[in-house]
Amino acid sequence: MEHRFDFLVIGSGVAGLLFALKTAEHSRVAIVTKKGLTDSNTVYAQGGIAAVLDPDDTFESHVADTLASGDGLCNQNVVEMVVCSAPERIRELTEIGVGFNQSNDGRLELDLCREGGHGFNRIVHVDDLTGRAVGEALVNRARHHERIDIFENHIAIDLITRSTRLKRGQTITGHEDQCYGAYVLKRDTGEIHTFLASIVVLATGGSGKVYAYTSNPDIATGDGIAMAYRAGAAVANLEFVQFHPTCLFHPQAKNFLISETVRGEGGILRNSDGSAFMADYTPQRELACRDVVARAIDSELKKRGDEAVFLDISHRDPEFVRSRFPHLYAKCLEFGFDMTRQALPVVPAAHYMCGGVSTDIHGRTSIQRLYAIGETACTGLHGANRLASNSLLEGLVYAHQAAIRAAEEIRETDFSDIADIPVWDDLGTMDSDEAIVIAHTWNEIRRLMWNYVGIVRSDKRLARARRRIEIISDEIQEYYWNFKVTPNLIELRNIAIVAELIIRCAMHRKESRGLHYNIAYPYKNDQRWKKDTVLRRPFVG
Repeated sequence: MEHRFDFLVIGSGVAGLLFALKTAEHSRVAIVTKKGLTDSNTVYAQGGIAAVLDPDDTFESHVADTLASGDGLCNQNVVEMVVCSAPERIRELTEIGVGFNQSNDGRLELDLCREGGHGFNRIVHVDDLTGRAVGEALVNRARHHERIDIFENHIAIDLITRSTRLKRGQTITGHEDQCYGAYVLKRDTGEIHTFLASIVVLATGGSGKVYAYTSNPDIATGDGIAMAYRAGAAVANLEFVQFHPTCLFHPQAKNFLISETVRGEGGILRNSDGSAFMADYTPQRELACRDVVARAIDSELKKRGDEAVFLDISHRDPEFVRSRFPHLYAKCLEFGFDMTRQALPVVPAAHYMCGGVSTDIHGRTSIQRLYAIGETACTGLHGANRLASNSLLEGLVYAHQAAIRAAEEIRETDFSDIADIPVWDDLGTMDSDEAIVIAHTWNEIRRLMWNYVGIVRSDKRLARARRRIEIISDEIQEYYWNFKVTPNLIELRNIAIVAELIIRCAMHRKESRGLHYNIAYPYKNDQRWKKDTVLRRPFVG
């Protein structure tokens, strides 16, 4: 089946939804999302959105904090654009019904809190479920918009470009290519649909499931990065994987992170004997940036042989803790922890991808008619390490930026050149009777990445990971071209590609900077490595 739209948005997080709403004012938009419309990393964002709204705060301060966190690799023009756009994006969310917490301070309209790396209180929030509140407001608007068609439980397989040639095991790409759409699997029927559009937008979110331990939901398999790279787009800075320092350590607490804001409100990290340890690593203690805190915890766990450290906010007033963190408090009680009376066992986990598909300041990739926004993109905002609560902000700002430019492109360009696109060809493939192969390989990749390409890296471990992932990737390719595609096979193929890209980027950078720490090169080298790591699939054909 073939579908044609003005805009095709792949993904349904904050960036994809806001882009769709803005462009649907004058165009037909399709949103393709591989599970439900509310299944995205957005709804898991507890903390909030960074914005300069306090008269005592300044754009210059927010810019400086972002640049400091990014450790020399941020694009300053991008940082200034995003920071200066933040207040308007917050007002926009308020107008569509997001009920941010109000301030008790007569000077301020909204309640502002502080997180690690920020010099001022500038985080707007909805209790401790900000992402869910923002996501629900956008989803409600999208579901009721007459020019938005929503395709839930549809998983994108590959982008369709002008130079696409469906050969056995090969996609031919050129560096001056154009994107025409995507092949998409409908989950309930197994049918492959062809979606064509004048503009395609990747808003597929993160890649946390590449690692064995992650705060991300199961959908975060790096699909946009993998599809873009296969199509020939440039990707960048994939060595910079942010590990959230504090995920709850409990066998049933899958993906449950303890918000950065707990440390912002005075939470103290302690060892199993109750001793605080962050002062041994940095003067900022618990308010240091996430890479510093995560490495400190990793070091303590390795030195002491403990399974977890403990985040303690029990010294704060119990009523304050319950009112400030209602969701966290209730969820921790489900697992047997009362955070008003005891410290919470926590460990680091893969959380956020600072690299991604390379874009310009409008969200455009190196392939014409293809945009990337949100976590799947590398815009230059985060550099080597994302500042807390700049992620939802980036999604909002780049949805706005991309929508403006894409609407202009629609008006200025003749898109009648979309040629007849061949239907999906699975001739010669068969249904797989060995699903265990996919499950085993999935787990092998994730443990490989955790053990060899984690918080602390070495040349030896990276080389071992590179050799193994190349063998695994060859096995997956053979399997992929012999059997009919399934959702699990699509995701396995994608995480294998993202894993290989992370390894290649990490091997290339011969220094330690931001989130990338290699024991063979423990210091920064601005003279040689103060630059992005850019990868692009070689031209074949």
